[in-house]
Amino acid sequence: MAVRQYNRIKSVLKEKNRTGKWLAGELGVDETTVSRWCRNLRQPSFKTLFDIAELLDVEPGELLVKRDDLKP
Repeated sequence: MAVRQYNRIKSVLKEKNRTGKWLAGELGVDETTVSRWCRNLRQPSFKTLFDIAELLDVEPGELLVKRDDLKP
């Protein structure tokens, strides 16, 4: 069963030359948590999403998959 893509955290980390390990350290969360977000197995809270956006210097919307791009 394919996992639906709701966030682009993994893509934006790559674009910004950052790692999940770096993000986990900055947020004070476990690397496993960030890995789950990056694989879209779990989603961060809205507050955390805004924190991630600030750390990566992007708008929060850039971390989300656009509605038109959602695959069933």
